Amino acid sequence: MKKHGPSKTSKTKKQDQLYSQPREAIANFVFDENVVNVFEDMIGRSVPGYATLLSMLPVLARAFVTPNSCCYDLGCSLGAATLAIAQGIDEEAVNIIAIDNSTAMVEKCQALVAKYSGNININAKKSDICEIDISNASLVVMNFTLQFIAENARKKLIKKIYSGLNKGGAFVLAEKIKGKNSVEQNRLTSLHHAFKKANGYSDLEISQKRSALENVLVAETIEQHVSRLKQAGFSEVQVWFQCFNFVSILAIK
Repeated sequence: MKKHGPSKTSKTKKQDQLYSQPREAIANFVFDENVVNVFEDMIGRSVPGYATLLSMLPVLARAFVTPNSCCYDLGCSLGAATLAIAQGIDEEAVNIIAIDNSTAMVEKCQALVAKYSGNININAKKSDICEIDISNASLVVMNFTLQFIAENARKKLIKKIYSGLNKGGAFVLAEKIKGKNSVEQNRLTSLHHAFKKANGYSDLEISQKRSALENVLVAETIEQHVSRLKQAGFSEVQVWFQCFNFVSILAIK
């Protein structure tokens, strides 16, 4: 049987080996400098369809961004989504506001954004997305971030995003989801782990990473996400992308 090796990495992309050695105790996963240094490789090898999600953001930006409005990237990490949004904006006087609560993430994001040579104003800053103001927004993107927010704070955050969007504006929410029953959950988990193994992660790495995320990443079903979005007031809610247990939902005000 043919073995799959690790995915190829660029000269500037460090390979994720954070969980390659056995650990006596598995600490909760945090977005610290160690994670930031390998994050580009980590997310590409861990999230099926991630490249597709990014490639569609310029399309979504062209469809929804309006002149003299703001775009928000909530939980921006290294700014990949931020720069993808900028690529799709043809309108004038548009600002992109990129927010993350990890100092290491924001610092690297700011360095990458500084190399951006387009005409869109991008402001990357450290903050808590639950505390910031959102206003005059034509597009809000939140990729794999809500799952790290306390469950009792999610409803309020989604309502704030809805309130801050202009009429006709769009909210793009990407999340890791859980199955609606144990059979579906086991199948999704099995396929996700197979994807990670195909990308060079060992059983040890998969197991230890899963333990690190267990109390940090709290996934919900698609139905829970859709229900919350509709309760917030979004008139149109649809799943536009899914690959195994990773989805992206488009909600329009």
